[in-house]
Formats: sequence, structure tokens, C-alpha cells
Amino acid sequence: MRLLLVEDDDHVAAALSAILSRHGFDVVHARNGEEALQALLPAEAPPFGVVLLDLGLPDQDGYEVCGKIRKRGSIPVIMVTARADVRSRIHGLNLGADDYVVKPYDTGELIARIHAVIRRPATGGATAPGDTELRLGAVHIELPTRQVSVEGSVVQLTRKEFDLLALLAQRPGVVFRREQIISEVWRTSWEGTGRTLEVHVASLRAKLHMPALIETVRGVGYRLVAPAT
Repeated sequence: MRLLLVEDDDHVAAALSAILSRHGFDVVHARNGEEALQALLPAEAPPFGVVLLDLGLPDQDGYEVCGKIRKRGSIPVIMVTARADVRSRIHGLNLGADDYVVKPYDTGELIARIHAVIRRPATGGATAPGDTELRLGAVHIELPTRQVSVEGSVVQLTRKEFDLLALLAQRPGVVFRREQIISEVWRTSWEGTGRTLEVHVASLRAKLHMPALIETVRGVGYRLVAPAT
């Protein structure tokens, strides 16, 4: 699979490219945002399967690059940055990133996250047998089109955010264990994904403007609290 590595530090890029190549990835290196966007233009070469995007780029902010990539298609994007605060992570997810890795990171962690985001196809996601839409008060979830609206206004969600919401919405009031959610949405049992789950829940609450919709069950997991109709 082709992987676009967006990293301005040649030494870091060379070392990471060697590791990724050993794991079967065909790595293309872009040193700045403009090179990354040019590399993503349609070409005769096979399309990229994932973008590994460093946020500290010399020509433009990595968040801006992520937004431009997302407007062009649904290719998975993993942000890599030293910005560890939750606010920065949520901002990245709001722009369409599929995951967010904080430096310094373990290479095993990074490989696991890459495989996690590419396992689920862009058209995949949780579905409820026999149902094509879910209505929970003002929240309307259309499973075939993967569209979510609140009081008639469409809310833009990332793929993982939609998968997470759809999973919880299938059984309102039922507590989903963290391990179960990670297995269903991220298709992995790797424990480090737990922090990513917390960030996605926080992002969903903010985007839907309904902080009470997803309840944290301390020590267990999460459940969706159906709004009163």
C-alpha cells in the first residue's frame, strides 16, 4: 500500500520510511504542505492508502493541509504532532483527521494506528440490521449515506465519529464497554486506542452540541442517552 509521509525533517523521514517499508508500505515523502497536496493529485500511480501528516510544516499549518486533503476525498489521515492537549486533538478531528499521534511515539504504536485506520473502508461502519436510519429526538442518523443531522441541520463527522455514534445509537441506554467499542470501531484490541476513543467522544459531544447525549460510565465505557421526544 502507498503511504504519503508529510514530514519536513529529512532525518526523521528517512528513519520512519525505512521502518514503514519493512512493514510493507510504499512510502512517498513530501517535505511540506504544497508537495503533499501535489502528490495527492490524480496520477497513473495507485492511490495512497493513508497520509501520515506532521503538523509542524514550514510552508503552511498542518491543520490547513488536513482540511484541504479532506475536501479532496476520504483518504485516511493520521496527524503527528507534539501538541498533546485535548483541544488540539479535537480540532484535528474536526478537520477530518482519522487519528492523532503525539510525539514522541513508539513506532509499534504508530504502525498499529495506521493499520487501524485503513482496516475499515470509507463506506463501512456500524449498521443496525434491517434499519436504514435512526432517530433519537432531534438527532437523525442515515446509515446508507452516513449523514447525521440535528434539528434538520447536517453535522459533518469524520468516519470514525460516525461509526462510533452509529454503534451507540443502535442500542440507546445500553452500556458499551471501552474494549467493545474499540474492537467494533477501530477493529483492534490495542489498549493505546483508548485515549483516541476519549477524544472522539469529546469531539462528538461538541459537534452535536449535546454534551449529555453520550454518557461516560466510569470504569466501564459509554452509553447513548436518548433525548426526550
